[in-house]
Amino acid sequence: MIGRLTGILLEKNPPQILLDVQGVAYELDVPMSTFYNLPALFDKVVLHTQLIVREDAHLLYGFGTNDERLAFRLLLKISGVGPKLALSVLSGLSLNDLADAVANKEAGRLIKIPGVGKKTAERLLLELEGKFAAMGAVSVSSGGVARSSAGSDIINALQALGYNDKEADWAAKQLPAEIGVSDGIRQALKLLSKA
Repeated sequence: MIGRLTGILLEKNPPQILLDVQGVAYELDVPMSTFYNLPALFDKVVLHTQLIVREDAHLLYGFGTNDERLAFRLLLKISGVGPKLALSVLSGLSLNDLADAVANKEAGRLIKIPGVGKKTAERLLLELEGKFAAMGAVSVSSGGVARSSAGSDIINALQALGYNDKEADWAAKQLPAEIGVSDGIRQALKLLSKA
């Protein structure tokens, strides 16, 4: 079906975007990880896509990377996980954080995601075990990017202020590596207010 779209970004209304592909405008739902990395309006963007056909609708989902799309497909194979919940999981945690949570059996990190209860979190941990390694996702605890203690403090502060894991991680990655905690928090809050 539709595997990839290249077009001009017309609208951004999280989690939905409107993409003009040679005069045809496609509505796509995207995870927040993709949304934060979108270019400015009226710029060109390439998205990997997944089409879901239901009796009452044809739904198109877009992803900034093929790995995100593969993770979305993995999540859809789990009993009780539909497209909306799969999108929520990918919006709440980056791929590396999700792989890390699964590898370390951290149900608590998954429960923080809207729509994921204790039973769903346990099912996700059970069914995703070993799948990210096969897919090639890198777990943070097994060789991914190590966070400085200041970076961890900034992320923890942002989470205490109500930002989710994904938003806090994204903001922290935008900061210079040598930044102090208080300056980092201030700059991260400015970045998040503009996102």
